[in-house]
Amino acid sequence: MGTSGDYAPFSHRADTAQSGAVWARGLDIELAEAFVRDSGRALRLVEFTWVALLRDLTAHDFDVAMSGVTVRPDRSLTGRFSVPVAQSGAVLLVRESDAAGGLAELERSGTAIAVNRGGHLERVIRARFPNASVRPIERNQDVLAELIEGRATAVASDTLEAPHWLARVEGVVALGPFTRDDKAFLVRADRPELARELDAWLLARERDGTLAKLRARHFGPGDWPRTATPQAALDAARRERLALMPLVAEAKRRSGAPVEDLARERKVLDAAALGVERSARLRAVEPPDEADIRRFFETQIADAKQLQHAFLAAPPNPALEPADLAKQIRPALIRIGDRIAMLLVERSLEAPGTRASER
Repeated sequence: MGTSGDYAPFSHRADTAQSGAVWARGLDIELAEAFVRDSGRALRLVEFTWVALLRDLTAHDFDVAMSGVTVRPDRSLTGRFSVPVAQSGAVLLVRESDAAGGLAELERSGTAIAVNRGGHLERVIRARFPNASVRPIERNQDVLAELIEGRATAVASDTLEAPHWLARVEGVVALGPFTRDDKAFLVRADRPELARELDAWLLARERDGTLAKLRARHFGPGDWPRTATPQAALDAARRERLALMPLVAEAKRRSGAPVEDLARERKVLDAAALGVERSARLRAVEPPDEADIRRFFETQIADAKQLQHAFLAAPPNPALEPADLAKQIRPALIRIGDRIAMLLVERSLEAPGTRASER
């Protein structure tokens, strides 16, 4: 398991009382320990830095990253996300004296915003505050010091991490959230069996209340979203799939391919129906109605084409990193489709009579 060890409440350093040795603790660490215990595996923690996360995953330094990893397109292209374990939103921490103008005031040119280098929030801040002076900090645990010691007007955090930081300093408040992010585990692309087993285990831990108890323990009291129910996980998978559409549109712009490809759509629908049938067979249950499954995926295709048309109607985005449609994007869409197929079966078992085409 890959862990950053710097992102409370998911993975953070903690000294043991007896030996003084330093180990990672947090929600994802507890989940990893429980998963290997239940599945008869052994656990080895491998530390990564956020800027090297995808490189290390591709190099097979670990099988799965479990450290509050945010679902985003470049990571979908590299690995397999699990069903989400939590949701968060980006916030900025500022001194109370600088909070009156809100987020809009921080968009002015020259505002110094410190953020963890290479993490999801660095991309968020650069996109949301293009006129600010972004200060990437090598270690996430050192970001707050930039505000405390006056080198930054604001520091980036999120709704789950920020309470830990606010408890350490007085006179600081959070502005936001201004995003909604899914947190999940990122499995190597070549480990589909591990991804399916982990998904099934997380769905079971949501059903039996284990995830709710761990969220309360690590996040504190609150009405935390149950992200690992079949319906919530389906919604997250749809968001992940649609987030890839700007990359699809840009690849088609570069190649001159049309947005609509009816022959390709038929192949996608046939593969989706087979995927649901295969998932049902693995569960030894009857699959949902095929007509409903096709309507469900037809809706996803229609939404995807609408987003592609909207993206192509705008000027090219120079910040968008191009991806190969055949070698990168379509394999990622197939991986997401595999998870959607499994979740449609799980949803039909959990709520008999629910039609797969319902939104």
